[in-house]
Formats: sequence, structure tokens, C-alpha cells
Amino acid sequence: MSKIFIVEDEEKLANVLEKYIRAEGFDLVIFDRGDQVVEAVHQQKPDLILLDIMLPGKSGIEICKELRQFSEIPIVMTTARVDEIDRLLGLELGADDYICKPFSPREVVARIKAILRRTRHDPVELESKNTGLILDRPNYQAAIDGVALQLTPIEFKILAALYGPPSRVLKRDTLMNHMYDDHRAVSDRTVDSHVANLRKKLKEAKPDSDYIHPVYGIGYRYL
Repeated sequence: MSKIFIVEDEEKLANVLEKYIRAEGFDLVIFDRGDQVVEAVHQQKPDLILLDIMLPGKSGIEICKELRQFSEIPIVMTTARVDEIDRLLGLELGADDYICKPFSPREVVARIKAILRRTRHDPVELESKNTGLILDRPNYQAAIDGVALQLTPIEFKILAALYGPPSRVLKRDTLMNHMYDDHRAVSDRTVDSHVANLRKKLKEAKPDSDYIHPVYGIGYRYL
């Protein structure tokens, strides 16, 4: 049974989410303050966190940033602040998805189930192109020269999409479709932000290599 953390200070909303998520057979822990969450993650190791941005004690942005220092647990951020800066900031800090309030509880359940399916550990299948980079697609893991990369699921999906024949160019629209299962509309800036974070992590792991190259006005290519 997967364990879900709901971090939400609106009691009525938390109760509604609890009803719908428990009905799907998930184990739940609910928090109404942000300063309770990080220590609880250390102790209970949940499978996914549904995390509001505006919280007493500590904001969702702060929590996400702290968690990404030691954990790649899937994080879905919820917010009533719908401007692009907040959305982008949450994803740049390592959130896997976001949902804007007001939302349908059924949509939340569908997002949770989709993310858990993607991150479920299946038998390992490794791919290597003799460049030092290895992909384990079922487990959303990648490594360079044996060193594991700490990628978010979205960053991994971008890398997996680009990880094809050398010099193949993928348009931003194509990468958008790989990033999200529901084919939502996101801006080019969001795509570029995720790719920039991915390139930074690849460069840190292997400074003398550049696996991903921008193609002006179109998208990106691998090697």
C-alpha cells in the first residue's frame, strides 16, 4: 500500500482529499503545518507528497527545496497562486507536477496514480550508448560513468526523449508531450528551465562532456 502525505492547512479541502484518496486504497498522513513535514519524511518515507505552497510554519517552496537535498520522492504542488512564476519556481526546485486550485479531487487522484505508476520499480533495463551515460527507464534512474544522477522525473523524461540517435533534434512541443501524460499546455520557458537544470546536472557529473545542445528557434539535440 502506497503512503501519501497530504500537506494542506485548509481543513475542509484536506478532508475531501482524504475521502477520495483513501477510497483508492492509499495510506494517508495529513499535515496542516509546513514545519512538520521534513522530519516526518525522514521517519516515515512516504511514496508521494501532495504539497500546498501557502502553509503556516514553512512554505511548500521551502519544504520542496529541503526535501530535494536528500530525497527524490515525487512531489505534487497545489496552489491558488496561478501565475507562471510560482509554477515555474516550484518545478525548478524539483516538484514533479502542480495542480491549481480549485481542482477536482478526481483529477488529484488521477495525477497521483499516474506518477506512482511512473515511479514504480520494475525489473531493471539498462541502456547505454558507450558515452558513459546509462539509462534505467523503468526506475527513472540515470548514471554517468557509474555515478547516479539526481534527476526529477520530468528531467529524466526529457533525457530519455532526447536519448536517441546522435544529432537528432526534438522540438520543444515534442518535449512538452514527453514531460506530462495529460498533454497540458506549458510555455517554452518552462521547457527551457527543465532542460537547463538537466544540462547543469549532466555537466556537474561529467564536466568534459556536453550531452544536450540547444538548436536555436527549434529545440534540443542529444550529442
